[in-house]
Amino acid sequence: MKKLLLGAAACIAFAAPALGADLPKRTYTKAPVYTVPQVVYNWTGFYVGGHIGGEFAGSNSLQGSDARFVGGVQGGFDYQFANNWVLGAEAQYSWLTGNSNNGVLFPGGTLVTANPNQLGSVTGRLGYAFGPTLLYAKGGYAWRGADDIGVSVGGAPGAFTTDANHRNGWTVGAGLEYMFAPNWSVKGEYQYYNFGNTTFTTGPAEILGSRLRDDEHTVKLGVNYRFGWGGPVARY
Repeated sequence: MKKLLLGAAACIAFAAPALGADLPKRTYTKAPVYTVPQVVYNWTGFYVGGHIGGEFAGSNSLQGSDARFVGGVQGGFDYQFANNWVLGAEAQYSWLTGNSNNGVLFPGGTLVTANPNQLGSVTGRLGYAFGPTLLYAKGGYAWRGADDIGVSVGGAPGAFTTDANHRNGWTVGAGLEYMFAPNWSVKGEYQYYNFGNTTFTTGPAEILGSRLRDDEHTVKLGVNYRFGWGGPVARY
């Protein structure tokens, strides 16, 4: 029995190398290359938001060298087409806080003041997107609250009339918007409002027939929340 076991072991020892030579060689498999996803930004969709900023009266304005705080809300819709172009529409409403501390002082001592307290606009918007950044221009219809015009002579209120209230006008502007997170964007914007000219038809002699411009400049910083299918999308 001992001789039989030794013989079997010797046969296995001699046969093992031969069997190993007949086995196929292991094939080397290269690890797959990792593809970094490309982030594609889509500006299409509805949005709502708010803004704060400042309002500055134009030259030769009823408000004189006025400057006030602005706060308000906005909402709209954008549509991205031809890869990078963005077309949209926006409605915006702003409150003007505080009262004007200035006005137009005529040489004879007559002071004209105005305190419009609201601004609104409905505009079209056209922009070009550089990924998360949108550069745009806008323009359209503008509206404002009552002028609350005042005339005083030597500090005493004076009677007067004007040709119209000039509450409807036009606006143009431009801005830069940045999509900093999914569904969120921040923007900086300049907007100019023009409501024509106000002419005094009656009043103290030195202002009779005087014509003052109704225009305002605003600088605003805003944030928008975007609904629907806009925002960054990973593409592999």
